[in-house]
Amino acid sequence: MQGFKEFIMRGNLVELAVAFIMGGAFATVVEAFTQIIMDLIGLVGGQPDFSQVAVGPINIGVFLTALVAFLILASVLYFAIVKPYNAVKTRFEKVEEATPSNEELLLTEIRDLLKTQRA
Repeated sequence: MQGFKEFIMRGNLVELAVAFIMGGAFATVVEAFTQIIMDLIGLVGGQPDFSQVAVGPINIGVFLTALVAFLILASVLYFAIVKPYNAVKTRFEKVEEATPSNEELLLTEIRDLLKTQRA
């Protein structure tokens, strides 16, 4: 029983569960946003749903609707998650680069000691 408890409480599994729940909630928000955009397209183009669009006998409307929904989803994910994440990641990488590692500090100290011994 203890092993199972340790497995469940591991950081990665808990983080994955939280991410899964947050992803489901975020999907609802993105679907609502997609519906708003589709309604705006309907105001401009006359119909928010392209399911009736056909080229000859081939009905391409369902594909067009899915494509527009996908592009909206990809845009929301990029601007709401990917771009801010990359900005924060870059900021933290710069902070890490600015502070020298323990090895660098030790090597600098050794270099300085050798300089004082030679002088």
